[in-house]
Amino acid sequence: MPRRVAVLSVHTSPLAQPGTGDAGGMNVYVLQTALELAQRGVEVEIFTRATSSTDPAVVRVAPGVLVRNVVAGPFEGLDKNDLPTQLCAFTAGVLRAEATHEPGYYDIVHSHYWLSGQVGWLAADRWAVPLVHTAHTLAAVKNAALADGDSPEPPMRAIGEQQVVDEADRLIVNTEHEAAQLVSLHQADPSRIDVVYPGVDLGTFTPGDRGAARAALGLDPQVPVVAFVGRIQPLKAPDVLLRAVARLPEVRLLIAGGPSGSGLATPDGLVDLAAELGITDRVTFLPPQSRDELVAVYRAADIVAVPSYSESFGLVAVEAQACGTPVVAAAVGGLPVAVRDGVTGALVDGHDPADWARTLADVLAAGPATMSRAAIEHAASFSWGHTVDMLLDSYGRAIADHRGRHQRQPTARRGGRRFSMRRGVRA
Repeated sequence: MPRRVAVLSVHTSPLAQPGTGDAGGMNVYVLQTALELAQRGVEVEIFTRATSSTDPAVVRVAPGVLVRNVVAGPFEGLDKNDLPTQLCAFTAGVLRAEATHEPGYYDIVHSHYWLSGQVGWLAADRWAVPLVHTAHTLAAVKNAALADGDSPEPPMRAIGEQQVVDEADRLIVNTEHEAAQLVSLHQADPSRIDVVYPGVDLGTFTPGDRGAARAALGLDPQVPVVAFVGRIQPLKAPDVLLRAVARLPEVRLLIAGGPSGSGLATPDGLVDLAAELGITDRVTFLPPQSRDELVAVYRAADIVAVPSYSESFGLVAVEAQACGTPVVAAAVGGLPVAVRDGVTGALVDGHDPADWARTLADVLAAGPATMSRAAIEHAASFSWGHTVDMLLDSYGRAIADHRGRHQRQPTARRGGRRFSMRRGVRA
């Protein structure tokens, strides 16, 4: 078991509010696994890019968990696609932080998303420690399932992802389906891939009083409610829900989230679409919600809908089920793992609003309460404790394999630091 892990999350901070900007499930994953690792006695330092001049250099989140805000480029106004230009500056900040410690301070590097993988590749090589990488999403997968009006991922990202796949000691994926994609799209070595299911905070996301939750949100206790939680962008397909609910005159739609990605180009697009469809009076818009506020949203809904065009797992689906709320989700990515079709909710092939309206109506007619107990039991199998059990297994394999290789291969020392000869020296 490692003593200390350097976690890299370049483009979004684990302390950011999920549901807006680039903050989403990955933020939750990084923070919750760090907290769980710390409880096991493993110290975690998370490196992310500072986005405000007021960001402190170091934030102690909990005993054993630090977030380091690295200054790299302008604090504001940088789109995610602009961040590759700041990777050198970010890498320099990460290396400077490590240089204040004795050699061997970190035992392993875990990078999240391809931008972090580029930094992790260099840092792990410089420190002569293994690199574990979690992609979370892949450019080729997203581009194959683009929503109307969405922008494709740039070729640079696909190239960068291939480089990280080639260099990482181990690759962590959310589902077996994602593992198969890594092999088919990036020719990843299956023996270096570990499937680690994400988790849910089962102490926070629990069943509760639906009537009280609706009262807190000002919702009619008798009207069927369908909820959407997430970033407002074409990839997440909230517009499909609006068009589906327009076919269900008795249903209210609750949308919680903020504009993100290409959705920033038309921040009022959903409001305008609701007016165009004539359902403004049946749609409630909420800003991004804190975890405690999300619990009320999940409990208030009869159904939580996840209509994404691409989703590596779908934490929202598991959180909702932990609260006893069935989920209707697109049959894409990891959602068929997160939702048991016909048991804890339903899966929909495609994004035709008519199909979505029919499926939502069927679940409502059957009585969502009939799926509630199964949803709770299913969600209980996705704990952060179980996620970290699997993470530690992967870390252990990465460290053992790395040590085995370096016992067989020569290393050189410069200035008291070890350099790997396997990939060449990088200063």
